[in-house]
Amino acid sequence: MSSTSGAIQTYQRVADQSRRDELILSHLPLVKHIIGRIAAELPPGVDVDNLESAGVLGLVEAAGKYDPTRNAQFKTFAYIRIRGSILDELRRNSPLPQHMMERITLVRKAYRTFSGPVTVEALSATTGLSVDEVTDALSAERFNKMVSWEQTAVPNGMTAVNAAPPPEAETERWEAVQQLADAIEELPPRERMAVTLYYREEMRLKEMSEVMRLSPSRISRILSRAIFDLGERLRLKGVDGGYAMSVMAG
Repeated sequence: MSSTSGAIQTYQRVADQSRRDELILSHLPLVKHIIGRIAAELPPGVDVDNLESAGVLGLVEAAGKYDPTRNAQFKTFAYIRIRGSILDELRRNSPLPQHMMERITLVRKAYRTFSGPVTVEALSATTGLSVDEVTDALSAERFNKMVSWEQTAVPNGMTAVNAAPPPEAETERWEAVQQLADAIEELPPRERMAVTLYYREEMRLKEMSEVMRLSPSRISRILSRAIFDLGERLRLKGVDGGYAMSVMAG
């Protein structure tokens, strides 16, 4: 190899490293933003103080694997990697306490006894738990599902944002959005505001607290209850609530 070729390769490596470093530094605020949003979905007692290092690790990984030729913005690519790293950390180090697992089991059993749409109040009356305790149990159950989902990649190393959707996906998406929009309008005012601020305005829990003038823990419960109510309203209409919520989030 000639000295010229070697110099070119060295320059290319330095340039590539410089681009990776710039991507990492310029997107560090994204890590805190994602942690702030995930915190709104977590049940009480889950530690979020040690998640930043996991998020930064995901960002570094994203910068190293990012391929701009795949027609995906780095922010979108990094968001998936960062969130995945944070959820992995939660799965490893944030097990739910035994009393919460017992409440989840109690709420599940009560839920199965109903045939139509279920309310938090009905679950409270059936289980003997308070409304807040039922809401926390529902949030904890979603947390269990959330940290178990593997949504950060698809086959062949492509990210989910690069995968081409089937032709009918746009119609299905539009129908889900319409049904979801109708269900949101039917929510009580505070629940509707929480959902709008979280999903439409992409606010973090702290920002929502300032807007709604309520404590973060209260807003987290309001949002959790809103998500449950939306799922029940959509279930009544024969809509996959999980898919509809993912459409709104994405």
